Amino acid sequence: MRTPGVPPELVSSIEAAARLLKEGGLVIYPTETFYGLGAAVSRADAVHKIGALKGRGDGKPMAVIAADEAQARSLWREVPPEAEVFIRRFWPGPLTLVLPARPTLPFEIASTGEVGVRVSSHPVARELARLAGPLISTSANLSGNRESTRVIQIEHKVRDAADQVLDAGPTPGGRPSTVLGFKGAEPVILREGAIQRALIDACRP
Repeated sequence: MRTPGVPPELVSSIEAAARLLKEGGLVIYPTETFYGLGAAVSRADAVHKIGALKGRGDGKPMAVIAADEAQARSLWREVPPEAEVFIRRFWPGPLTLVLPARPTLPFEIASTGEVGVRVSSHPVARELARLAGPLISTSANLSGNRESTRVIQIEHKVRDAADQVLDAGPTPGGRPSTVLGFKGAEPVILREGAIQRALIDACRP
């Protein structure tokens, strides 16, 4: 079933982008914060291409956008009970949960043995993930440069590397997703972003 809220004029473009992703292509797409540069998680060659383009030679893992909770869980080896409250409270939305990864994921995503995943609240991002499978979620900019809320702001090097650009107009911008990990049963904020610390603290068991 199509994700609610997808603009009708973008349906065919999203379907074409999903086909490209499955073939190993790269796609620029909107999220609930900034425009992202995506590859299908199932295509390690494309994931590696993004890492090389962004200049991420430090082994820092890239996060993933899933279409829904079930797709997100398929990427994790286990989900501790303490994470469930955050899933129920903040998804879909700008919360990336870092949990133990399944061993089949590419190194660029799970170099630490964990993988960060969120279910985006942007209908285009979710529909793209529904059709193509989980997507790399990294901002559409070179490392160290500013994120973009409009396609026209995206650096030419990044735009030229993409096989397709899904332009859905301006994205909200603001702060990037909050990244939350766990040390045992204790939630640990790895990056405070769009969801503030006070909201995270209010959900602690």
